[in-house]
Amino acid sequence: MHGFLKSISLNRKVREDRQETQMEFTLHTTFETLTSISREWDELLSESVTDAPFLRFDYLRDWWQTLGGGEWPQAELTVVAAREAGRLIGVAPLFQTVNRDGESALMLLGSIEISDYLDLIVRPADLSRFVTGLLDFLASRVTSGWRALDWYNLPEASPTLPALEADASARGWTFTREVYQPAPYIPLPADFETYLAGIDKKQRHEIRRKMRRAAESEIPVRWYLVEDESALESEMEAFFALMSQDPAKEEFLTEPMRRQMLAAARTALRGGWLWLAFLEVGGKKAAGAFNFDYGNRLWGYNSGVNRAFNEFSPGWVLLAHTLQWACEHGRSEFDFMRGNEEYKYRFGGKDRRVMRGRVIR
Repeated sequence: MHGFLKSISLNRKVREDRQETQMEFTLHTTFETLTSISREWDELLSESVTDAPFLRFDYLRDWWQTLGGGEWPQAELTVVAAREAGRLIGVAPLFQTVNRDGESALMLLGSIEISDYLDLIVRPADLSRFVTGLLDFLASRVTSGWRALDWYNLPEASPTLPALEADASARGWTFTREVYQPAPYIPLPADFETYLAGIDKKQRHEIRRKMRRAAESEIPVRWYLVEDESALESEMEAFFALMSQDPAKEEFLTEPMRRQMLAAARTALRGGWLWLAFLEVGGKKAAGAFNFDYGNRLWGYNSGVNRAFNEFSPGWVLLAHTLQWACEHGRSEFDFMRGNEEYKYRFGGKDRRVMRGRVIR
């Protein structure tokens, strides 16, 4: 597909230092035209209404190359960037496709299944006017073929939801929001013992018992982090083998999805925010954890367990070591991300939710 850039200067004038400035919106239909703003994109993200690894430029570029690991058979890139007086004000990382309801929709890049938190990329102070200008731009003839904005995985606390509702309603468009999934997390104290003291007594006993049994085993048990990029591909293959012992995850791991996850791991490692760990029993991999170490918290992306080592409770032991590491290294929380699996709550998970915000024009 040949890409193009289209700029429209909308009548969204603001007064700064007594000078009128105008926000200019540009449509990008290929990532090649976006490369020049990749650094600005990530700098803006660090100050944005939501700062998540799934919104980083390189992550979304990788996601686009596989269309979410094959989740979307057809899609057109529709990224909209806004500048004001030369400064990047906001990015709407969108693509156009036919959504699950059969509508022609503009969706957030990363949607739906493998990117747990998504949003617009804009500072809180600029959000309202950016949304207004964005909807003006999207309603123009440049992107006229869509019927719905269908945005999944917005954090429940994101100010984008009320801003989108207010502006859509003012236009006479229909706005709805619904809970998409819970996303449990653990607030972490400064030390592991304090964390353990704050969870259910029975679960605290179980975690300690399983960690002690592993530590005292006659068969050597150890865990380690993957930090060598030259070993990453083979380590990820080993991780996929662990995931595949779960039938649902084996079905999930199509070839495009494997490529997507490997690309995400490589991007995260190069960016300094990959946290890929394995627990070994007798030199054999018994469990793996694919996390992101980003923004002073750990984000639990996926995991796998070798059922041949169930007597060692390798998944629990590795998660316990993960939480211990996070406490000792000053991380503020462990985010289990989407899904209400029981073990998340047994480890003290507290619910947050991600939302689906939908606009019909």
